[in-house]
Amino acid sequence: MKCVLTVVLLLTFVTCWQTGAMPFPDAHSKMNSSLQGVLGTLSCSACKVVVTFAQVAFTSNWTDERIVKEATELCVFLHKVDRRVCAGLVHMFKPEALTVFDRLVLSPQEVCGLAVGPECAHPYSPFNSWNVSFPPKPKPPVKPRVLPKPGSPRLRVLHLTDIHLDNWYKPGTNAVCQEPLCCRADDGPPVPGKQGAGYYGDYRNCDTPTWTLEGLFSHLSKQQFDYILWTGDLPAHNIWNQTRAAQTGILQQLTTLMDKYFPSKPVFPALGNHESSPVDSFPPEDITGSQSIHWLYNALADSWKPWLPSSALRSVRKGGYYTVSPFPGFRLISINTNACNNMNWWLYLNTTDPDGQLSWLIDTLQTAEDNKEKVHIIGHIPPGIDDCLKVWSHNYYNIIDRYESTISGQFFGHTHFDHLEVFYDTATLTRPTSVAYISPSVTPYSNLNMGYRIFTIDGNYTTSSWEVLDHETYILNLTAANTRRQPPVWQLEYTAKAAYGMKSLFPADWNQFISRLQKNSTLLQDYYRHYYKGNVAGPCDADCSQELVCALRSARSHSAATFCPQWSAGRKRHLPKLC
Repeated sequence: MKCVLTVVLLLTFVTCWQTGAMPFPDAHSKMNSSLQGVLGTLSCSACKVVVTFAQVAFTSNWTDERIVKEATELCVFLHKVDRRVCAGLVHMFKPEALTVFDRLVLSPQEVCGLAVGPECAHPYSPFNSWNVSFPPKPKPPVKPRVLPKPGSPRLRVLHLTDIHLDNWYKPGTNAVCQEPLCCRADDGPPVPGKQGAGYYGDYRNCDTPTWTLEGLFSHLSKQQFDYILWTGDLPAHNIWNQTRAAQTGILQQLTTLMDKYFPSKPVFPALGNHESSPVDSFPPEDITGSQSIHWLYNALADSWKPWLPSSALRSVRKGGYYTVSPFPGFRLISINTNACNNMNWWLYLNTTDPDGQLSWLIDTLQTAEDNKEKVHIIGHIPPGIDDCLKVWSHNYYNIIDRYESTISGQFFGHTHFDHLEVFYDTATLTRPTSVAYISPSVTPYSNLNMGYRIFTIDGNYTTSSWEVLDHETYILNLTAANTRRQPPVWQLEYTAKAAYGMKSLFPADWNQFISRLQKNSTLLQDYYRHYYKGNVAGPCDADCSQELVCALRSARSHSAATFCPQWSAGRKRHLPKLC
């Protein structure tokens, strides 16, 4: 047994990490969410202090009960979150923390370089230096992208992400509480002078009410689209009191709702980081017994059975990923991005291609290339944001480069915002090769309107490029909905081509769009408003605009210094980052 100081510090670190409350003052003074990622030098210092103490502490015979008690008291002492949140998270993460840090061979520098990013530390670690292997077949010549002929067939694809359904949402309750999630019955009434939670949802730290989601599904059931992409994060943000049974219950509840409202539509899901219990905990295959993740993967396979063939379900049960060919000449690949999730502490035992997923992805893409198939990749965590481990992201970037002629679309969620990432060739980092679309969340968490997206895809089965031709984003204005107290109106916010004056949505066009943003302040403010789904507090200033542009260019995580060196040298983070 590791000493109590080790466990207390580690559990406190994990608890504070999950709640966005690191044990240093003002670490998140500019963030607008209690689940903000840990950023900057303060979180870096916190990480190093905690891991250093953990690895030099002495042996103790304290009981598990005392460990939990002391860790909870230390968490409460930080005055960042409510006692019940501390107690719940300490209890949930204790088995994981004990197992991971008992096996951990990395130094504090190495742990924090992985967890916080290379801006915190640049240590050598053999577990963080690996490259995937490609088949000996040469990359085929890249052909120019061409728009389909006018009048050729199109497909409309609905993308839903980050629903975060809260069955315990209660209108009129306190929406400003000391917990990661508010607007629930046990949060009590609002303090005098503060407005309670809105009926259809709330801009504060609150998730999606069941009746609002059913209203959305009823609205969507009357819309025209051909199939659904559903990219994860189903449960609410009550991360301190979730159980495996509750997580699988939400999965089944939402699967039943999908079947009720879209009985004839194909659905292609991807796994989010909130589906597990504890949150972000996705052990590799060699972790067996009570801590194995197969309770979740088996539940996914059972729920997704109506939509996926048996071959896809086998890989779902293995690692939470799959591939399927729903149309001739077209292949869809759903990846489990928890293999790059920097909050998944199991990865710090060994980051090398978790569960062999990237090797599987290469094999699948090579087969698609050989068969002249076009491919769409779906997942939850976008590969270019700093939530994704650098080494995994860089390997994924290389895969996109190698198979750029095969991959015609990428679709992610997780951030809750409306944005995208442009990939460039690895040889020069100047020629755009691919685009990852990051669709807006259904949940309003936090300070956002609710949203969804419909993509228009080139859908001529015999000669289709399967390129994204346009997309429409719809939002629910919560202020208007809660004021009227009538059935909410989901309104078209914008269409990409019309709003941004684009002839097509090829990677080269988005690259030109990025250049235009730097010169056209009106266009930049439009993009910024769409980024927040219409709920912005003010204009995007100079620091904000540079960060927006850099994020568009950076489809490789922790690479701001490469893609936007002028901004990254003295950057001040403006935009929030959700976990």
